[in-house]
Amino acid sequence: MPELNALAAKVLLAAFFLSFVFGAIAQRTHFCTMGALSDAYNMGDTMRLRQWALAAGIAILGFWALAAAGQIDPAKTLYSGNRWIWLSAVVGGALFGFGMVLASGCGSKNLIRLGSGNLKALVVFLVLGISAFATLKGITAVLRVNTVDRVAVDFAAPALLPVGLASVAGLSLPTASLVAALVFGGGLALWALLGRGFRTFDNLLAGLGIGAVIVGAWWVSAHLGHVAEHPQTLEEAFLATNSGRAEALSFVSPIAYTLDWLMFFSDKSKLLTVGIVSVAGVVAGSFVMALVGRDFRWEGFGGTEDVANHLAGGLLMGVGGVTAMGCTIGQGLSGISTLSATSFVAVAGIVLGALAAFRYQIWRIERTA
Repeated sequence: MPELNALAAKVLLAAFFLSFVFGAIAQRTHFCTMGALSDAYNMGDTMRLRQWALAAGIAILGFWALAAAGQIDPAKTLYSGNRWIWLSAVVGGALFGFGMVLASGCGSKNLIRLGSGNLKALVVFLVLGISAFATLKGITAVLRVNTVDRVAVDFAAPALLPVGLASVAGLSLPTASLVAALVFGGGLALWALLGRGFRTFDNLLAGLGIGAVIVGAWWVSAHLGHVAEHPQTLEEAFLATNSGRAEALSFVSPIAYTLDWLMFFSDKSKLLTVGIVSVAGVVAGSFVMALVGRDFRWEGFGGTEDVANHLAGGLLMGVGGVTAMGCTIGQGLSGISTLSATSFVAVAGIVLGALAAFRYQIWRIERTA
């Protein structure tokens, strides 16, 4: 299968390039979901929150533009199942949100910090990856499957908002998709762009650039890597994905699969995937940008409590991210771009978890004082 191998290599190379750009932009602009929520909650500053909103808006508009052009099928992504796992999404999201505050950032932010020399991020990377793999296939996976995953709503069609809108409003699916994309994507982008003082180079680069990277990742996975009939299985396939479905950027399960690939490198069944090369790409992009901007510096822990917080944060993010099927990027941008009902619940859970962690930190400071 030389042709398929060559195509898979193209997919991996494109995924690495896009994630490299993601890492470079995030390093340059300080794009960070946890930081955005912290700025808004603690200081009333919404600039980074507007960066995130613009990125999400562009991702939504771009994803559904690709769908309208026939480039991708929204029903065949990782987030388009018929099962609405709302409890897993909210519980997992809350665990992830609380953990990312303790760990000074989400999975992607810690990869960016790792690229700029932060050794605390390396510890988070290892703990997150191990706990995520345990929640995919190990001890916490058994707990997840036997508890929150049992609670779900099964639909006859994919649990996507345009599908629900088409059913309720009596619209055709293309029309409902256009309306939903304009309302959610256009609304988020408009709110961001109308912010006073928002339209600076770095803010626009963060929002437009990262949103475009997510759209590009969808095209690479769902179109470039799509094979209508795999010669071995005679079934439809999406090359170089861990899930076997179309994927965009995400940074919880891919970190687990990265550790698995590194530890079992000699096992020929362990192949590079979009997720694994994306992890490497973000670190590489951040590293290069940190060198260019002279921001690279080694950083370690400040004390025992700092170590404990990062260990606990990595653990919560690994367990929570897998349970919620994604992180601030996986569900927050990639998932939201598909207008998946589960993604909206997961993002709400992440926000609630982060707000609870902010309150916990304030309580700790007041108690110490």
